[in-house]
This record gives sequence, structure tokens and C-alpha cells, in this order.
Amino acid sequence: MAKRRIGILTGGGDCPGLNAVIRGVTKSAINKYGMEVVGFHDGFEGLIEERFTILRSENVSGILIQGGTILGTSNKANPFAHWVGEGEERHTVDVSDKCLALYEDLGLEALICVGGDGTMTIGGQLAEKGMNVVGVPKTIDKDLMETDITFGFDTARMTATEAIDRLHTTAQSHHRVMVVEVMGRNAGWLALESGLAGGGDVILLPEIPYDIHEVIAAVRRRSRFGKRFSIVVVSEGTRPQGGEQVYQRIVEDSPDPVRLGGISHVIANQIEEHTEIECRVTILGHLQRGGTPTPFDRILATQFSVKAMEMVNEKKFNQMVAYQGGKLVSVPIEKVMGKQRTVPVDCDLIQAALAVGTSFGVPM
Repeated sequence: MAKRRIGILTGGGDCPGLNAVIRGVTKSAINKYGMEVVGFHDGFEGLIEERFTILRSENVSGILIQGGTILGTSNKANPFAHWVGEGEERHTVDVSDKCLALYEDLGLEALICVGGDGTMTIGGQLAEKGMNVVGVPKTIDKDLMETDITFGFDTARMTATEAIDRLHTTAQSHHRVMVVEVMGRNAGWLALESGLAGGGDVILLPEIPYDIHEVIAAVRRRSRFGKRFSIVVVSEGTRPQGGEQVYQRIVEDSPDPVRLGGISHVIANQIEEHTEIECRVTILGHLQRGGTPTPFDRILATQFSVKAMEMVNEKKFNQMVAYQGGKLVSVPIEKVMGKQRTVPVDCDLIQAALAVGTSFGVPM
């Protein structure tokens, strides 16, 4: 009798906790269910290019505390729009049938897709073609629908908060405005929570387009009453009222082609011009993705992976593991596809920040 076999891939941007999931899936598959695990290299790219390896217990031993992913990842690969050719001949082709054939040839019972909204969307499309898919929610942005939390967010929040803490002392010493730009794409969770934890004086979110005059007024008020420095925490997807997001470049061969970044420089220049207070910009960038995961993310990632294997064994396919109201549940992956969970403007965190005097760049 052939051994039962599953596949796993990590898609999208890397984040702390991915290795904990790979470990959890592999160890529970082997120890509890007697299954074999096929790990695809570099996310969906490995599925497209038939690059994979059999994961054994010794492959995942000791990786719990490591950031990144031992399987590698890609935020460009898409079986339904795979780029081929060069120069003017470059175009996309649908290679999903080829991926389905490999899935069947390997005798996989299911494919566990670990990733964010892009990965879940592709996973859902593969499920529609006949694959048995189980999703595991990963993103430092915390922008996946149907789950209260994603692993990777806690570590990124800690990294951003620590950076804000460190910038406080140099801002205070030099009487400067420090503008700190954090990731998050179109969701402001990371800026909101790290800004609240780090005592940001102004927090700018994609969900609340700002008025630069309100930002300047907040900085001036602090200066007028003897607080000669300010911390402005900016989400990379922030935009001014009536304006557009600032981006670094467009990556045409990516499912999410817009690479946001640089809005903090625009804001810093405007503050300095109107207040004559010296401003400095710190863009945290990929620092937020790196490093060892926090204990919370290690535990959550392990819980998610064990739950995913339970779902495979119980044949609960085309579902994503989710954390809702303190419990692990499964939700239809179609409810997650193509959607983003953004910050509600009336949420408790914003109300708490307002109560302690934080400005969001608009009257509230």
C-alpha cells in the first residue's frame, strides 16, 4: 500500500514563523499520521518548475527558532499567469494544468499553502481546478480576512516598536521630528499597533487619508508646549486626502506589482518646510520581515500547522486555518480570496490612541 503523502509550500513574502509551520506540518504528518511530506521550493515556482524535496524529521530539526523559510519563497510565481519569453516577447501563460498533473503524479492527498492573501487566492484557484488545498495564514500585515491574527505579525510589531523606542532617545536629544515608515501595504495594523506601543505622537494609516496641515499642527502644538521632538509613524500605504500612494517601482511580473515606499520622505520634507524643525526619516523595510520569531509567533505557527494536518486527515479541504475569538477554526478559502482586512476607523485601538492624544492627521 502506497504511503500517504501531502505537499507544502510557502508563498509570498517571507516572515518569522514560516519554519515553525514547516516543522509543525512535517513532524505531525510523520509522527501522528504516518504521512510523507513533499516540500516545494520557492513557493508556487517550485510547483511550476517541478522543484521539490521529501522532508524528513532531520530536515526540520532545530528550525523552530529560525526566521525565513528553509523551502524558499517567491512573491512573483503564479501558475495562472506564469511569465515566459524575453524582452518584447515576454508574456504570461496559464500552467495550472501542468501543476495539477504534478500534484496527481506525486500522489498528494492535499497541498498546504502557507501565505497571505495572494497565496490564498492562488490556492483557491487551484482548489477550483481539483486540488485539495489547506491554507495557513501568514503575513506581517495582519490583513487576511476571516482570522483575528496571522503569524509573523507579532514579531514585526515587536521589531517596529523597538525601533520607535530607540528613535525616541535620539529625537529627544536633538529636538527633531523622527518619521518612521513601516510596512503593511493597504492595511495600517502594523503602524497602528507599533505606533501605539511605541508612543507615536502622530500615526498615519492607509484607512485615514491625512491632511498635512493637521500633521504640521500636531507637531507645532507639541513644540509650543515644550515638547521639542515628535515621533511620526507612517504606514507605507498612507496617502494624503485627494492624493495618491507613493511607490518605489512597478514589478510587472508580480501578482502584486506595486512596491510601496517613500511616503515618509514626502511628509518629512513638508513638516520641515513649514515648521523649521529638523526632520529625519527611518524606513524599516525588510528589517520587519527578518530575525527569529517571537514565542507568540512560534506557538501560533505550531498550532496552525497541527490544525492544518488535522484538517487534511479529516478531509476538510479548500479551507484555511483561522484564529477567531480565541479558538482555531477552519473557514472556506473562497472567503479569503482577493480580499484584505483593513483597520476599522472606529476600532478600539484608534479610540485608545485618540484618548492619549495621538493624532491621525485629521480631526477625529
